Amino acid sequence: MEKKAVILVSGGLDSATCVALAKQQGYVCYGLSFDYGQRNRSELKSAAELAQKMLLKEHKIIQVDMRSIGGSALTDSALSVPETESEGIPITYVPARNTVFLSYALAWAEVLQADAIFIGVNALDYSGYPDCRPQFIEAFQKMANLATRAGIEGKTLRIETPLINMTKAQIIKTGTAAGVDYSLTVSCYQADELGRACGKCDSCRFRRKGFLEAGVADPTRYQ
Repeated sequence: MEKKAVILVSGGLDSATCVALAKQQGYVCYGLSFDYGQRNRSELKSAAELAQKMLLKEHKIIQVDMRSIGGSALTDSALSVPETESEGIPITYVPARNTVFLSYALAWAEVLQADAIFIGVNALDYSGYPDCRPQFIEAFQKMANLATRAGIEGKTLRIETPLINMTKAQIIKTGTAAGVDYSLTVSCYQADELGRACGKCDSCRFRRKGFLEAGVADPTRYQ
């Protein structure tokens, strides 16, 4: 029987690498992206392009209005995206975002009778978001197998986080070896409508540093 995986596809570098690794492991891949009111609208176009180029079986874009909740510079235009390093959890953290996204992925995985959900969280070169930590993933997986009919009937679902202990440079090297076209990806928190990066936000800094340390040419287009 074929193995199926639901993969959270943001349009960024990490999620594209996750797709490549899932395909290497023999999964039939189903991509899930979210239009959640994010400042960076071009990432949805990138997600769709990646889904097509990487031959996903199906790709859904789910609308979830997280602007009405606010509390993040990524969803509230009244808040500015920081362009310098800051202490603590930054204002770009979107409250409960990965919990919401994984819950939708869990629902679709159960319908598909999928074996795994892949998410490109990383606990090394990242901004310090609480929902990117191994403890969160472990807790969600436990909940997922308690909360679903599939789990009660003995079909265990795994939350796969192949990048969680990698540096950004290691992720880029891994993805490059797997044939990922990073020119299609957009990582910037405030990219323009053409997908050009600001070069100043946390995400841009981690991405630039990763390509430099990996010794791989950076295909990022800047404003």
